Amino acid sequence: MDAKTGLFYVFAALLLFAAFRVITARNPVHAALYLVLAFFQAAAIWILLKAEFLAIALVLVYVGAVMVLFLFVVMMLDINLDGVRQGFWKHFPLAGTVGAVIALEMSYVLIGGFREPPKAASAVGQIGAQVSNTKELGKVLYSEYLYPLEIAAVILLVAIIAAIALTLRERKDSKSQNPSEQVRVKRADRVTLVKMKSVMPEVIAPAIEEKKA
Repeated sequence: MDAKTGLFYVFAALLLFAAFRVITARNPVHAALYLVLAFFQAAAIWILLKAEFLAIALVLVYVGAVMVLFLFVVMMLDINLDGVRQGFWKHFPLAGTVGAVIALEMSYVLIGGFREPPKAASAVGQIGAQVSNTKELGKVLYSEYLYPLEIAAVILLVAIIAAIALTLRERKDSKSQNPSEQVRVKRADRVTLVKMKSVMPEVIAPAIEEKKA
């Protein structure tokens, strides 16, 4: 076993451990941090497979943006863990069955990667190692998969607009602000200067006069 294979098993073991702790950790913040660890291990495996662009994209997009948002939301929300744990064992058989089916499907798909590739495929792999995977990925993404990419972009745009609309809706139990009114506001609407005569309090005035006398 060479060093590359050993590193793969180390990263894979840490990835499985982190993924297991994501679903078993009682604290949501700890679960999110374990998910960050899982993303880093997956990025390391991508680097071993000479897919540096996918590894960097995984770290920048998921660890740098998505997980920061998750941690911000989890730490800002007051989550009632007792209410979340209610009914766990009631839904456990269905959840376990769905998880087992997904695991079997992924095993069936990924088992082909552990078989010995044919000689023709290995020769193509050696030729492909000399080509930039980022450039080839861009060609395939914007040529063969252009329509799925556009559909995914439209779905994400609709989701962003829906999230903004749900956030800006007015509710009785929350205070909302109108950004257009904030932009149009003037100084006179915020600050009012009032001229008042200086008045000395009745309690302090006799004491000052006694000191002067």
